[in-house]
Amino acid sequence: MKKTKIAIIGGGVAGATSAIYLAQLGLDITLFERESSLISGPPFCHLHAGGNLYREISDEQCIKLLKQSIDFLKFYPFVVDYRPTVIALPTTDKQTPKQLLPRLELLTKEYEKLIEKDSSNQVLGEPREYFRLYSKEDLERLKSKDIPTKPKNTDEWMVSVAQNLDFERVQFPLILVQEYGINLFRLASGATLILENMNSVTLRRDTEVTNIQREKEGWLVGYNNKQESFDYLINSAGFRTGKIDDMLGVPCKRMVEFKAAYVSHWKSKEQTLFPEIIFHGERGTPQGMGQFTPYPNGYFQLHGMTKNITLYDDGLVANRPFSCQPKLKESFMQKIENSWSQDEVEERTKLAIEHIGKFIPNFLEATVGSKPLFGAQQIPGDDPTLRVAEVSFPTKGYARCEIVKVSSVIDMIKAIQNDLIELGYLNREYKFSSPLKLLEEEKIDSLAQIFCEQRGYPRSLGRRNIEG
Repeated sequence: MKKTKIAIIGGGVAGATSAIYLAQLGLDITLFERESSLISGPPFCHLHAGGNLYREISDEQCIKLLKQSIDFLKFYPFVVDYRPTVIALPTTDKQTPKQLLPRLELLTKEYEKLIEKDSSNQVLGEPREYFRLYSKEDLERLKSKDIPTKPKNTDEWMVSVAQNLDFERVQFPLILVQEYGINLFRLASGATLILENMNSVTLRRDTEVTNIQREKEGWLVGYNNKQESFDYLINSAGFRTGKIDDMLGVPCKRMVEFKAAYVSHWKSKEQTLFPEIIFHGERGTPQGMGQFTPYPNGYFQLHGMTKNITLYDDGLVANRPFSCQPKLKESFMQKIENSWSQDEVEERTKLAIEHIGKFIPNFLEATVGSKPLFGAQQIPGDDPTLRVAEVSFPTKGYARCEIVKVSSVIDMIKAIQNDLIELGYLNREYKFSSPLKLLEEEKIDSLAQIFCEQRGYPRSLGRRNIEG
């Protein structure tokens, strides 16, 4: 039987995962990517295993993020940095740590249920260790300990926190959560290695789709002065998703937000392992949330949810009635498509360092590590706080990927699989067989560091601190 031909437009997390998954189900895949390499979009750095970084979202979204994060970790184990996250509330914050406990207890119970349903879901440690509280006395006790080279338990992870945190600037207890890191460069590396070796996948990099027309039984896709027919179309173009919608004339409602994270280097801590640390705060105010995300060799990715660090005036825009594509200001497009000014890199990175330095005083000696990690992210609908979204099907034979968090990608592709089955393009009996276990760690690590270098970042950002 003739293989069903699938066109996937966009080689980010959604597009690359779709290609890997559907090719393993026996479909003929062509992946179009306008850049020279895959997965080079907006920054991401953690699983969101429970949504604990976002106090404003619902319990339902948190439970869904927990389940999706487990599925993502099982699908892509090689991208995970197995270190926990510490959540701290500043003394200036309106809430208290006690107010976070009901959600943490709810998520612990949900994690237990998922393990009872399927033992392979136990990828975040023991449920009883999903979170742990640390009092001021606990940190005082840990302060005198030697910092371990490879932490083996939660206490050992907290030693570096105890020795560097200003206790007078945060409320106690601190909360340690099994919220792990994920590495963009390692995901790009592993997905590329897999896709380049799949006979049923055609990779068209440095290729922009310019035209799409409906045919009787599918789609005619134009690119590089060529045209090719496909049975089914997947739009995974990220923040440019609206351009594809406009070609098809389908209804839409979405926003696009420019995102940036700043790369710093703390030379005196090159051999010290830290957990990620989240300092809660009100978005858009001078006390906005701060994120301190560790990489090897003293590099840290920083967010400060203030208007002069991570957030930008006019950085969030909605689509207009006559177009599905929200229009970012030219200054943002200049950053995305060309480069940043060195002055802005220096200014915003230093402000991010100062933001974290309010809580970790010695971090003020950190310097600019590289240009920021950056990009634009689509948000379906009109709710900018939305954190859980997967995919929609505006017309027959067309899937529009709408993930906001990378961990939602497995739910997304399973929904697409069901649509293909309903349309008769896929046999219901076909089961996914993961090719990811065939990857060699040395090759993933090497290519990830090459991607870092090619994109203008320190090679250390392609490595992970701790393997599982």
